[in-house]
Amino acid sequence: QVQLVESGGGLVQAGDSLRLSCAAPGRTFSSSAMGWFRQGPGKEREFVAAISWDSGYTYYANSVKGRFTISRDNAKNTIYLQMKSLKPEDTAVYYCAASRRSVASFTDEFGSWGQGTQVTVSS
Repeated sequence: QVQLVESGGGLVQAGDSLRLSCAAPGRTFSSSAMGWFRQGPGKEREFVAAISWDSGYTYYANSVKGRFTISRDNAKNTIYLQMKSLKPEDTAVYYCAASRRSVASFTDEFGSWGQGTQVTVSS
């Protein structure tokens, strides 16, 4: 499994922006689809966004569509989640995940997970 490390979380106000990053130190996931998931307080983990290995396909949850953008830089072995117009309901631990497939968007297609980074949005 690929070890993934998320960063960029923090405490922000509603309407602010934040960019999360996910890296795989010493490993490469350039051929893997990657995704972002989140788990809010008292909630199940849910899909946020996914991107294919070559950035040709991107998928978003309806709740973040138009506000969040997933991207990747395979040369830097890093993926990003740009979050804009943040809402209190976006408060969650955000997880990065890697798939063994080159294109994936379902949770069970992702097998490697990071430890998560906390995002808290105050009203």
